[in-house]
Amino acid sequence: MSTYLKSEYEQDDWRKSTISRKYPTYRRKLIKTNQSWLKYKQIDDDAEGLWRIHDKLYDFSSFIKHHPGGAFWLEQTKGTDITEAFEVHHITAAPSNLLPKYEVRKAAKPRNYLFTFHDDGFYRTLKRKVALALKDLDYRPKRKSNLIHIFLLFTTLGSCLTAPLLQKFSSKILMELIAAASLCSLGIAAHNYFHRKDNWQMYTFNLTLLNFAEWRISHAMSHHIYTNSMQDLEMSLFEPFLCWVPSERYASKRQRILSLLIQPIFYVFVYPYQLIERVMYSLISKNRLYWHDVIGLSLPALMLMMAKGPFWSVLMQWWRIIHFSSFLFTLVGLNAGHHCTTAYHDGDANREDRDWGLYQLDACIDRNEIKGSHFMVLISFGEHILHHLFPTLDHGILPQLYPLLFETLKQFEEELREFSFPKQIIEQNRQLLRTKPNLRISGEKIK
Repeated sequence: MSTYLKSEYEQDDWRKSTISRKYPTYRRKLIKTNQSWLKYKQIDDDAEGLWRIHDKLYDFSSFIKHHPGGAFWLEQTKGTDITEAFEVHHITAAPSNLLPKYEVRKAAKPRNYLFTFHDDGFYRTLKRKVALALKDLDYRPKRKSNLIHIFLLFTTLGSCLTAPLLQKFSSKILMELIAAASLCSLGIAAHNYFHRKDNWQMYTFNLTLLNFAEWRISHAMSHHIYTNSMQDLEMSLFEPFLCWVPSERYASKRQRILSLLIQPIFYVFVYPYQLIERVMYSLISKNRLYWHDVIGLSLPALMLMMAKGPFWSVLMQWWRIIHFSSFLFTLVGLNAGHHCTTAYHDGDANREDRDWGLYQLDACIDRNEIKGSHFMVLISFGEHILHHLFPTLDHGILPQLYPLLFETLKQFEEELREFSFPKQIIEQNRQLLRTKPNLRISGEKIK
């Protein structure tokens, strides 16, 4: 029988999360940023200035420079609970075997997050199967991903540098559209790389004016781990303009209807807004800029070097490319598989045993029409559920894991849900309007 649980928002103390014991402190602040998310996560997580994994505290200070994935991940997460990130980013047992060397003591308080990783649970069971299969996987698709990325990089550079040379208005506009679509595809493809250890491909993400380091926080550390919850920055950062939390206490019906009208306008400004916001914060407070932010300004610089037209004309041309690319990127990203009315959003009924892998199944609905196309998967945030479960693996390799996924789904009597892109768009808009929490567990198979 289907399980029905009382929604958190039906209770008197409504300001809470269904995946954690505490309501995230950062959400109580007017301005929400990646840095405030990390700052207040340190307060909420009770890691005592160390790194918490399950119920133990570790001191990785001496290990930071030797971390195979790069120093960034440990530097940014000091003082927080990294249990989920540790489990998800390390498929084999080797990293776990190193933990005793850095153990300090047991944590004094229970974990804030309610996710479980039982050895006989869904995620650990699937992860063991994948760990055993790693040595037998065909890694040639990874090289294909690299070639597609290089192709998109050169297409972006070529179209951007060609646009200022064209004289005919229609040819200019057509080339700008090609440049915008190429830049969007390059940004999404580069997302395939910043989940992993440091590499040169991740820097190409910055051509969009977004920054891979900031996205490692908001996307990899926050969204991927705490999908569709109060801890998900990719939910919070869009508020109050777009609100997917199913409660009128967070956004009224009138606000939600308005969001349907303004969201296309909002899409256009996602690229430049994040850079402008960090520049303004750096001027009035602590520096939040990186040396590699300059990569985002290399496109207009190169266009100006190639241009025959006036300075402001070329700059406006780049600005049009950036805005249209931002629209496409956000359109694809927000309709990639999460914001559907049948996907879990914080406040919906949740499982009593919140296995992290099953939680991801509840919060993700895959796109079905792009499966089988390596190119489309790479430029559309494809293979979404497998990417969430194993983000450090190349998108080209993920399809080889489907037999193991389906075997485990059958073992646990669960199912993988899929929608087409048009339906994802419709569902995302319906989710913006949803004000009542689901009382049946989102991903649960009806028996």
